[in-house]
Amino acid sequence: MTALSIVIPCYNEADCIDELHRRVSAVAQAQAGSDYELVLINDGSKDTTWAAMQRIAASDPQLVAINLSRNHGHQLALTAGLDLCRGAHILILDADLQDSPELLPEMLAAMHAEEADVVYAVRRARAGESAAKKATAALFYRLLAALTDTSIPLDTGDFRLMSRRALDTFLSLPEQARFIRGMVAWIGYKQIPFAYDRDARYAGETHYPFTRMLRLALDAITGFSTTPLRFASHAGLALTGISLLLLVYIVAGWLAGNTVAGWTSMMFVIVGIGAAQMFVLGMIGEYLGRLYMEAKGRPLYIVSEVLGTARSGTRLGHRGDELASGVQHRDQ
Repeated sequence: MTALSIVIPCYNEADCIDELHRRVSAVAQAQAGSDYELVLINDGSKDTTWAAMQRIAASDPQLVAINLSRNHGHQLALTAGLDLCRGAHILILDADLQDSPELLPEMLAAMHAEEADVVYAVRRARAGESAAKKATAALFYRLLAALTDTSIPLDTGDFRLMSRRALDTFLSLPEQARFIRGMVAWIGYKQIPFAYDRDARYAGETHYPFTRMLRLALDAITGFSTTPLRFASHAGLALTGISLLLLVYIVAGWLAGNTVAGWTSMMFVIVGIGAAQMFVLGMIGEYLGRLYMEAKGRPLYIVSEVLGTARSGTRLGHRGDELASGVQHRDQ
């Protein structure tokens, strides 16, 4: 076991990779000497990210470069790196350098001073992001807090420092649709906030467009809340009450001898009920889809190649499956 692991998923980050390696290595060496590892995960990049990792791994024995068989998405790529890292302390970082690696000493000091297992970074400011993205992010975190029973900190990403105990507990959670910051919050132990100002991207463009953010939000809500399912019963009761009132109105009109044209009101009721039914069925479908994916029992990710220190007992997706013949290891 090494003293420190720094785990960074990468997708099309060729423009950032050299500066990322330089800054992270400098911080890690100052903090742990040579007793650290830098774990970079190539999540099916379409640019020269993997070639850059191979080049750096040839000259840096502290670098472990993991190449996934395809693009699995940020959360699963990060899971792959966490599953393969060996540090007593684990720092999770993004490759775009919006979260400064130079904050590591302060985060370690806070962890030791508070005897905490997790130090999660809370964003005070977000440089280089549009007002729309900031507003939707703030809305998402507050909506999630209102819907879930698990206390998930507001305005936090995956940038955090974890103890080995906390990481091992996290890795025992096998679900496919992963919302890592929520899962880490769920495991408990002592977790403390660390406030910081987030920088703008060092280079390139964001790889989390609105559609991916929406998918992550849906995974978060369906993974940590049954409130949308309870909406069905609430909506059913409300629609039943409205139907009874409409029945009373119709009977009263008939007794009074009034003829009701009714086309507009009838169509309004039909459309309203139909919309509510489709929404409820959609939410039920999301939960059934999650059950379907979990029932298949597939590994979370597949590693194509690992450059760096040998990883004995490496697993596919930490479901207990031993390393398959399709996964290659190379020692540098």
